[in-house]
Amino acid sequence: MSGGRPARWSRRHLDLLVESSATTAPVIDPTAVPRILPEHDLWDLWPIQEEDGSTTLIDGHELWMALSAPAVGHPEERHDLARIRLLGRDGDGWWRDLGHAFADGASPGSREWSGSAVRRPDGTVSVFYTAAGRRGEARPTFRQRVVETRPALIADGGRILLRRDAEHREVLRSDGRRYLPAEEANGSPGNIRAFRDPGWFRDPADGREYLLVAASTAWDDRFTGAVALAEPRAGAWSLLPPLIVAEGINHELERPHIVVHRSWYYLFFSTQRHTFHPAERAPTGLYGFAAPSLTGPYEPLNGSGLVIQNPRAEPDQAYAWLVLPDLHVVSFANYRSEQGVEVRQATAARARANFGGTLAPTLKLTLDGMTTSVIRTPEEPAEHRSGPLTGRRP
Repeated sequence: MSGGRPARWSRRHLDLLVESSATTAPVIDPTAVPRILPEHDLWDLWPIQEEDGSTTLIDGHELWMALSAPAVGHPEERHDLARIRLLGRDGDGWWRDLGHAFADGASPGSREWSGSAVRRPDGTVSVFYTAAGRRGEARPTFRQRVVETRPALIADGGRILLRRDAEHREVLRSDGRRYLPAEEANGSPGNIRAFRDPGWFRDPADGREYLLVAASTAWDDRFTGAVALAEPRAGAWSLLPPLIVAEGINHELERPHIVVHRSWYYLFFSTQRHTFHPAERAPTGLYGFAAPSLTGPYEPLNGSGLVIQNPRAEPDQAYAWLVLPDLHVVSFANYRSEQGVEVRQATAARARANFGGTLAPTLKLTLDGMTTSVIRTPEEPAEHRSGPLTGRRP
């Protein structure tokens, strides 16, 4: 496949953005989001998929992954400690903690950031994730590259785990030409270049696999966000032109993923209000484009691209939305608001008191061509129960 011209997300589209009940999530009731893991923050959830896109089911449990870190200190520091965690969810909505997905020190990075996973016919699981920093570095840096590991999935005697002896292999990094290198030594979340969040996708049109990656491209004297595309060639992943470029309006298009619905390709990504140019130009939310084929031409949904925004009263209540093939939408509970305080930049104690650090209530989308609307699902309360943590590993 030779990628076509990228879609340009521009100020012209943001000028069409209006606040609407169809694109606004309900305010989250804090009592509806009990912590699944009381001692750990959880965020950026994704399922282990079958190759047809459905969620893997083992011993009556759906298998999921999420980023995790000890629930201590300032929540923004969790990114410096992030590990991928394996979780199971049974048919009644009870969650089971299956511990860290990988052995300590297995990643070539100093921490593990978001990705995706697919179970193969031979019983292994391809986990694509972001290796951030370098293994053993004295302080966290922000080098980012895509790594694949393919451990065997083991389920016996009540245990569910991934074998610990699989190689972790770098398969993709920014090329420094079409995509800016993401190799900064210093930075902070929301202020660094991107080459992360690999999202695996099999195109039903040709049966081939692809990866979508949150990337950065040059724009005047700064950088701008993009959704990169990669395909396998001769046994290696090769970068293609971007599918979407935020034309100077935003520098982070995170966790890109595609859902095919009624033969249309819906490309979604998340971004935050403070990463727009200028900041606060648009709300934190899930944004999306649609096209008749994988490579376009893409046009923004609802005219502006906005699909789900946090409500005005709680502008940071949730983040990292992921649309599943059945159009249910998962995310994590982020910050509750406090009048007169930018909680994300508050003291550790104040930020921690307002941080969710667990799954947010599930939403569901309706897709009608280029128009979307969001509804809250009736089964929402059950999806936040946590059951016995059997099978847990440290």
